[in-house]
Amino acid sequence: MSGTALTRARGLIGAAREVYSAEPGARAHLDECARRIDEPLRVALAGSLKAGKSTLLNSLVGQDIAPTDATECTRVVTWYRSGATPTVTAWYDGGRSANVPVQRRDGSLSFDLGGLTASDVDRLDVEWPARALEQTTIIDTPGTSSLSRDVSARTLRMLTPENSASGADAVVYLLRTLNATDVQFLGQIGAHVGGDSGPLGVVGVLSRADEVGAGRLEAMESARDVASRFAAELERTGLCQGVVPVAGLLALGARTLREREYEAFRALSAAPAEDLQLAMLSADRFARADSPLPVDAATREQLAHRFGLFGIRLAVTLITLGTVDSSALAAELVQRSGLNELRQVIDVQFGQRADQLKAHSALLTLDRVLSLDPGAEAAGLRVETKRALSDVHGFQEIRLLGRLRSTGTSLSVEDGTRLQRLIGGFGIADTARLGLPPDATVAQQRDTALGAVRHWRAWSGHPLVDQFTARACTVAARSAEGVLARLSGK
Repeated sequence: MSGTALTRARGLIGAAREVYSAEPGARAHLDECARRIDEPLRVALAGSLKAGKSTLLNSLVGQDIAPTDATECTRVVTWYRSGATPTVTAWYDGGRSANVPVQRRDGSLSFDLGGLTASDVDRLDVEWPARALEQTTIIDTPGTSSLSRDVSARTLRMLTPENSASGADAVVYLLRTLNATDVQFLGQIGAHVGGDSGPLGVVGVLSRADEVGAGRLEAMESARDVASRFAAELERTGLCQGVVPVAGLLALGARTLREREYEAFRALSAAPAEDLQLAMLSADRFARADSPLPVDAATREQLAHRFGLFGIRLAVTLITLGTVDSSALAAELVQRSGLNELRQVIDVQFGQRADQLKAHSALLTLDRVLSLDPGAEAAGLRVETKRALSDVHGFQEIRLLGRLRSTGTSLSVEDGTRLQRLIGGFGIADTARLGLPPDATVAQQRDTALGAVRHWRAWSGHPLVDQFTARACTVAARSAEGVLARLSGK
């Protein structure tokens, strides 16, 4: 499923609109379905209260555009879209709207709802000039374990509405622990986003990962171990395609690093080790006015607020080891925060497969509309819709890519990389799958694809290969066959 999937979905939706031309309710659902296909991919950030969703959103966008303080607006489902100028609109009372002023207080962004409260507002629409939003709409949701049942229900209504497809095509679910509430909620998301195909676009994030190791330099290594354990538990229930540890605060601080902050880190790296070690026992101690550190207290307080103790330790260590300027330091901090890894996962499993995920969401909506009408025309269209939804190989690739992040195979490192490449782990263009240059001839592609089919079919039936590896090789062989099928038309 790719561009062809969207064409097929458009055709089925068009046929259904003719069938339901005299039924306003069904027609409205189908009209929305048709519009959604042409919109950017919708990715929702979900998770428990104070999991760090807004901070992660800001780090993904690379700008401070989402309020992170526990204000009224963080209790509302908020849509972030690309726009020419920063504009925030509150929708309430089933269709009324009001402009929401954007303010900065003490360096932090906030939206002023005025006389409105979170219980009044259905959703917030934020338009912002950010490159990251040009191809993806990001939906920030209230905490799923909020003490307010109504706040949690808003997230559920958006992601798992009755008699309609999910409001999101894919979900990034933030975890701090893995409890029954998380598993239950992931199950609901998976059933709704994936339908009978299971969860297609659900990736887990171990958020605030630096806190797993109490802010020590090795904190991210500890977080990786925890993330792998969470991924293994979630794989057994099929609820998620891998878990990535991310230190969101560090990622945001690094992506918006200022020159004066770099100079402050450089000054701290020259301080006596004993003084710095003693000051880093806590954030309060680090910002104390009577500290002998060669940076003023206000700047130290700001560093603690923007980077956390882990980020400060890491920045000082990197400068001590030879990082020479602010751009190099920012790049190193982003890399070590886990953000680049998450962005790669989102690109491979969501971005490059946006057409597939959007077509799937549209077909699920269409199937639900058709299921409410027992007429002969609707029944025939539903058979076609079910057939389109059963084109599951692309879905199998998505799931396998997630599992390969935490489950080893019995393949060599070289073969493991080849398999990951073939199923779209480094790009879904045929040449990228085959490991060939973009200008490779059709004959070269065909020969390489044919060799891949033979190679992975042989491995899938090898008597010494474990069950997971055999299944992975079968998926790879099917991917190579798909390349051959596409080449046959050239």
